[in-house]
Amino acid sequence: MQAFVFKAIVLAALLGCAAPTLAAEPPSAASPSPSQSLASKPLGEMSMDELFATLADPANPVRGRAAEKEIQRRWSRSGSATIDLLMSWAQQSLAAKEYGRALDFLDQVVMLKPDYAEGWNRRATVFYLQDEYGKALSDIEKVLVLEPRHFGALAGIGTIFEELDRKADALAAFEKALAIDPYLDDDVRKSIEQLKPDVEGEQI
Repeated sequence: MQAFVFKAIVLAALLGCAAPTLAAEPPSAASPSPSQSLASKPLGEMSMDELFATLADPANPVRGRAAEKEIQRRWSRSGSATIDLLMSWAQQSLAAKEYGRALDFLDQVVMLKPDYAEGWNRRATVFYLQDEYGKALSDIEKVLVLEPRHFGALAGIGTIFEELDRKADALAAFEKALAIDPYLDDDVRKSIEQLKPDVEGEQI
Protein backbone atom coordinates (compact mmCIF):
# COMPACT_ATOMS: atom_id res chain seq x y z
CA MET A 1 0.00 0.00 0.00
CA GLN A 2 2.99 2.32 0.30
CA ALA A 3 3.05 2.69 -3.48
CA PHE A 4 -0.60 3.72 -3.41
CA VAL A 5 -0.25 6.41 -0.77
CA PHE A 6 2.71 7.82 -2.64
CA LYS A 7 0.46 8.08 -5.69
CA ALA A 8 -2.60 9.29 -3.83
CA ILE A 9 -0.96 11.96 -1.70
CA VAL A 10 2.32 12.88 -3.39
CA LEU A 11 0.88 13.21 -6.89
CA ALA A 12 -1.98 15.22 -5.48
CA ALA A 13 0.59 17.41 -3.71
CA LEU A 14 2.62 17.86 -6.90
CA LEU A 15 0.59 19.06 -8.52
CA GLY A 16 -19.59 20.67 -5.17
CA CYS A 17 -21.86 21.71 -7.27
CA ALA A 18 -22.37 23.22 -10.69
CA ALA A 19 -22.66 26.94 -11.26
CA PRO A 20 -25.97 28.31 -9.95
CA THR A 21 -28.78 28.98 -12.36
CA LEU A 22 -31.69 31.41 -12.05
CA ALA A 23 -34.55 29.66 -10.28
CA ALA A 24 -37.13 31.95 -11.89
CA GLU A 25 -36.13 30.85 -15.39
CA PRO A 26 -35.70 27.09 -15.70
CA PRO A 27 -33.91 25.98 -18.88
CA SER A 28 -36.18 25.79 -21.91
CA ALA A 29 -35.90 23.17 -24.59
CA ALA A 30 -33.69 25.54 -26.56
CA SER A 31 -31.46 26.45 -23.62
CA PRO A 32 -28.51 24.24 -22.63
CA SER A 33 -28.75 22.51 -19.27
CA PRO A 34 -26.11 23.32 -16.65
CA SER A 35 -24.28 20.08 -17.45
CA GLN A 36 -24.37 20.88 -21.16
CA SER A 37 -23.02 24.35 -20.47
CA LEU A 38 -20.16 22.88 -18.44
CA ALA A 39 -19.43 20.37 -21.18
CA SER A 40 -18.58 23.20 -23.59
CA LYS A 41 -16.93 25.58 -21.15
CA PRO A 42 -13.10 25.69 -21.16
CA LEU A 43 -11.71 24.15 -17.98
CA GLY A 44 -9.47 27.14 -17.41
CA GLU A 45 -12.52 29.39 -17.18
CA MET A 46 -14.38 27.21 -14.67
CA SER A 47 -14.75 27.93 -10.97
CA MET A 48 -13.59 25.24 -8.56
CA ASP A 49 -17.21 24.23 -7.96
CA GLU A 50 -17.70 23.77 -11.69
CA LEU A 51 -14.50 21.75 -11.96
CA PHE A 52 -15.63 19.43 -9.16
CA ALA A 53 -19.03 19.04 -10.84
CA THR A 54 -17.27 18.12 -14.09
CA LEU A 55 -14.99 15.72 -12.21
CA ALA A 56 -17.94 13.92 -10.64
CA ASP A 57 -19.91 13.64 -13.91
CA PRO A 58 -19.45 10.09 -15.28
CA ALA A 59 -20.77 11.05 -18.72
CA ASN A 60 -17.38 12.19 -20.05
CA PRO A 61 -14.37 10.40 -18.54
CA VAL A 62 -11.84 12.25 -20.70
CA ARG A 63 -13.13 15.62 -19.55
CA GLY A 64 -13.42 14.35 -15.98
CA ARG A 65 -9.75 13.39 -15.90
CA ALA A 66 -8.83 16.74 -17.40
CA ALA A 67 -10.85 18.45 -14.65
CA GLU A 68 -8.93 16.40 -12.06
CA LYS A 69 -5.62 17.67 -13.46
CA GLU A 70 -6.87 21.26 -13.53
CA ILE A 71 -7.96 21.01 -9.89
CA GLN A 72 -4.56 19.66 -8.90
CA ARG A 73 -2.84 22.39 -10.90
CA ARG A 74 -4.78 25.08 -9.04
CA TRP A 75 -4.10 23.44 -5.70
CA SER A 76 -0.38 23.54 -6.45
CA ARG A 77 -0.35 27.32 -6.96
CA SER A 78 0.93 29.06 -3.86
CA GLY A 79 1.04 32.61 -5.17
CA SER A 80 4.51 33.04 -3.68
CA ALA A 81 7.86 32.60 -5.41
CA THR A 82 9.46 31.79 -2.05
CA ILE A 83 6.93 29.06 -1.26
CA ASP A 84 7.25 27.63 -4.76
CA LEU A 85 11.03 27.42 -4.35
CA LEU A 86 10.74 25.73 -0.95
CA MET A 87 8.22 23.25 -2.36
CA SER A 88 10.56 22.50 -5.26
CA TRP A 89 13.46 21.85 -2.88
CA ALA A 90 11.23 19.68 -0.70
CA GLN A 91 10.18 17.64 -3.73
CA GLN A 92 13.79 17.12 -4.77
CA SER A 93 14.64 15.96 -1.26
CA LEU A 94 11.60 13.69 -1.18
CA ALA A 95 12.58 12.12 -4.50
CA ALA A 96 16.05 11.48 -3.07
CA LYS A 97 14.46 10.00 0.10
CA GLU A 98 16.14 12.71 2.18
CA TYR A 99 13.10 12.99 4.43
CA GLY A 100 14.68 15.08 7.17
CA ARG A 101 15.79 17.68 4.64
CA ALA A 102 12.35 17.66 2.99
CA LEU A 103 10.74 18.31 6.38
CA ASP A 104 13.03 21.27 7.00
CA PHE A 105 11.73 22.92 3.83
CA LEU A 106 8.12 21.98 4.46
CA ASP A 107 8.22 23.25 8.04
CA GLN A 108 9.10 26.63 6.56
CA VAL A 109 6.28 26.37 4.02
CA VAL A 110 3.54 25.75 6.59
CA MET A 111 4.96 28.43 8.88
CA LEU A 112 5.18 31.08 6.16
CA LYS A 113 1.87 30.19 4.47
CA PRO A 114 -0.40 28.20 6.78
CA ASP A 115 -3.39 28.66 4.46
CA TYR A 116 -1.62 26.79 1.63
CA ALA A 117 -3.12 23.31 1.76
CA GLU A 118 -0.45 21.67 -0.38
CA GLY A 119 2.26 22.53 2.13
CA TRP A 120 0.44 20.50 4.77
CA ASN A 121 -0.35 17.80 2.21
CA ARG A 122 3.27 17.39 1.18
CA ARG A 123 4.45 17.33 4.78
CA ALA A 124 1.85 14.67 5.58
CA THR A 125 3.39 12.57 2.82
CA VAL A 126 6.83 12.77 4.39
CA PHE A 127 5.47 11.91 7.82
CA TYR A 128 3.68 8.91 6.33
CA LEU A 129 6.84 7.69 4.64
CA GLN A 130 8.57 7.89 8.03
CA ASP A 131 5.75 5.87 9.63
CA GLU A 132 4.75 8.91 11.69
CA TYR A 133 1.05 8.24 11.22
CA GLY A 134 -0.18 10.52 13.98
CA LYS A 135 1.67 13.51 12.54
CA ALA A 136 0.56 12.62 9.02
CA LEU A 137 -3.09 12.49 10.09
CA SER A 138 -2.76 15.80 11.90
CA ASP A 139 -1.45 17.49 8.76
CA ILE A 140 -4.07 15.87 6.54
CA GLU A 141 -6.77 17.17 8.85
CA LYS A 142 -5.40 20.67 8.26
CA VAL A 143 -5.56 20.05 4.51
CA LEU A 144 -9.23 19.08 4.79
CA VAL A 145 -10.06 22.15 6.86
CA LEU A 146 -8.66 24.28 4.04
CA GLU A 147 -10.06 22.10 1.23
CA PRO A 148 -12.72 19.58 2.34
CA ARG A 149 -12.92 18.09 -1.17
CA HIS A 150 -9.22 17.18 -1.32
CA PHE A 151 -9.58 13.67 -2.71
CA GLY A 152 -5.86 12.91 -2.38
CA ALA A 153 -5.88 13.77 1.32
CA LEU A 154 -9.01 11.67 1.89
CA ALA A 155 -7.41 8.72 0.12
CA GLY A 156 -4.32 9.23 2.27
CA ILE A 157 -6.42 9.10 5.44
CA GLY A 158 -8.02 5.90 4.18
CA THR A 159 -4.61 4.34 3.60
CA ILE A 160 -3.35 5.26 7.05
CA PHE A 161 -6.50 4.00 8.76
CA GLU A 162 -6.26 0.77 6.78
CA GLU A 163 -2.70 0.23 7.99
CA LEU A 164 -3.83 0.98 11.55
CA ASP A 165 -6.57 -1.66 11.13
CA ARG A 166 -9.31 0.96 11.56
CA LYS A 167 -11.32 -0.66 8.80
CA ALA A 168 -14.59 1.24 9.14
CA ASP A 169 -12.81 4.60 9.17
CA ALA A 170 -10.65 3.56 6.22
CA LEU A 171 -13.69 2.49 4.22
CA ALA A 172 -15.52 5.74 4.94
CA ALA A 173 -12.52 7.81 3.84
CA PHE A 174 -11.98 5.82 0.66
CA GLU A 175 -15.64 5.99 -0.30
CA LYS A 176 -15.75 9.73 0.28
CA ALA A 177 -12.62 10.23 -1.82
CA LEU A 178 -14.04 8.13 -4.65
CA ALA A 179 -17.37 9.96 -4.55
CA ILE A 180 -15.51 13.22 -5.16
CA ASP A 181 -13.05 11.84 -7.72
CA PRO A 182 -14.20 8.68 -9.53
CA TYR A 183 -10.86 8.57 -11.38
CA LEU A 184 -8.67 7.84 -8.38
CA ASP A 185 -6.13 5.04 -8.54
CA ASP A 186 -7.64 1.55 -8.87
CA ASP A 187 -6.10 0.66 -5.51
CA VAL A 188 -8.83 2.75 -3.89
CA ARG A 189 -11.52 0.52 -5.39
CA LYS A 190 -9.58 -2.59 -4.46
CA SER A 191 -9.31 -1.41 -0.87
CA ILE A 192 -13.04 -0.68 -0.75
CA GLU A 193 -13.82 -4.17 -2.10
CA GLN A 194 -11.55 -5.76 0.51
CA LEU A 195 -12.77 -3.65 3.42
CA LYS A 196 -16.52 -3.79 2.79
CA PRO A 197 -17.14 -7.43 3.75
CA ASP A 198 -15.19 -7.02 7.00
CA VAL A 199 -16.88 -3.73 7.93
CA GLU A 200 -20.37 -4.92 7.01
CA GLY A 201 -19.76 -8.11 8.94
CA GLU A 202 -18.81 -6.11 12.04
CA GLN A 203 -22.03 -4.07 11.74
CA ILE A 204 -24.32 -7.10 11.71
